[in-house]
Amino acid sequence: MHFSSFSEFLAMGGYSSYVWGAFGITLIAMLWLVVSAYVTRRKLFQEIKNKIAREQRIKNAENMENTL
Repeated sequence: MHFSSFSEFLAMGGYSSYVWGAFGITLIAMLWLVVSAYVTRRKLFQEIKNKIAREQRIKNAENMENTL
């Protein structure tokens, strides 16, 4: 499709609400995926960090019991 002006491009031949609405929904969905992945990644790393710290505390406690 060829547009002779920028306003004609924005109007999209009378289908602007559908075209720009679809772009908007797609953009929001893609942003949601990025944010969701980032939050999940942070939670996962925090859980791993907590698990490692817990295992270290258990190991230290076992070493203390063996020295008594």
